[in-house]
Amino acid sequence: MSRESLGHFELLVLLALLRQGEDAYGVPIAQAIEESTGKRVILASVYNTLERLEQKGLVGSAFGQPTRERGGRAKRYFTITTAGLREVKAAKKALTTLWRGIPVHEG
Repeated sequence: MSRESLGHFELLVLLALLRQGEDAYGVPIAQAIEESTGKRVILASVYNTLERLEQKGLVGSAFGQPTRERGGRAKRYFTITTAGLREVKAAKKALTTLWRGIPVHEG
């Protein structure tokens, strides 16, 4: 495990990014997290997290073409890096291992 493991929201952002594929940008990433958790997501927190993940080398980004619908601004698309995918897989393995053997509590 790396010195700086993923936080809960960082992991959610990475998983939502993976689900979105090549067209991943802030709005659909936030929507995917909202749909999966049932909780409201502040778009700024998604972009802040994506910036932090990019600084860690876990995601990369590139700007698309400016569009008239966005007032001439371009969307910033994000992709997961090899290191990011490795971290997601490590988190999955750790969580799966920890869940094994825990009795299910109903109620």
